[in-house]
Amino acid sequence: MISESTAVRNLALALVHHPVYNKHREVVTTAVTNLDIHDIARAARTFGLTRYYLVTPSTDQQAMIRRIVGHWQDGWGAGYNPDRREALSIIRVVASLNEAQTDYQQGFATPVISVATGARQRTDAISFKSLRKRLQQPEAPHLLTLGTGWGLADELFEQADLVLEPIQGAGDYNHLSVRSAAAIMLDRLLSER
Repeated sequence: MISESTAVRNLALALVHHPVYNKHREVVTTAVTNLDIHDIARAARTFGLTRYYLVTPSTDQQAMIRRIVGHWQDGWGAGYNPDRREALSIIRVVASLNEAQTDYQQGFATPVISVATGARQRTDAISFKSLRKRLQQPEAPHLLTLGTGWGLADELFEQADLVLEPIQGAGDYNHLSVRSAAAIMLDRLLSER
């Protein structure tokens, strides 16, 4: 499992399925995908995170996530692929971002700092370099929040303590999958180089 020497305890990841926007900028609840469950957990675990929150108010989707994770934790998949078992061990299923923050707060004396992310440039955004520096303070927990669909609803940006700058590509097109964005962000914030 996760060794003490490689664990990153002051950064957790939350993948939000509500409230997020659809392409018509309506607030919706998006569907949880199997790829997001597995791939983001694997990226988070690779960079030493001990918590990955899947946020959805849908009890049906929560049950589906638990069934999938259970297959790899306790079912046939646990013996078949121990690496997948380890990656999925960091998943926590919650109904809201507030619930994720409350859970993550346990074990920290200082309040969780929520960090909203998105593809759109915002004037109040901090750089990856600045957030990376903040993460060098182990007593300050940060919750990196990513949105599904067409991104986090504005209310989550308004509630956030920090907004992270978007990932910039080579041109105007900027529509990464959330799995790719999560991996890039974790690399920029936590890689050794």
